[in-house]
Amino acid sequence: MSDVVKPHLVPKFRVGFRFQWEPAQNAYVLLYPEGMVRLNGSAGAILSEVDAKRPVAEMIERLEENFPDAGSLSDDVMAFLMEARDNGWIELQ
Repeated sequence: MSDVVKPHLVPKFRVGFRFQWEPAQNAYVLLYPEGMVRLNGSAGAILSEVDAKRPVAEMIERLEENFPDAGSLSDDVMAFLMEARDNGWIELQ
């Protein structure tokens, strides 16, 4: 695994992982055969952009449009996607 998430790569959820809003948790969650990860708001916003079609750069643009007061989100999004990849939640193609 490389140490960097590149802007042209396209993230997708690994087989067996499902991202969804969970009303009982009042949060986005990531479901997988062994359990569930309850996501905070930022993680939920980032993972809601994962569709196996859009590259990281486009995801960042959309997030910056949705959260204009946040300023540049590039470093934070890239860091989170690296963590998600390292945790085995996503793959980058």
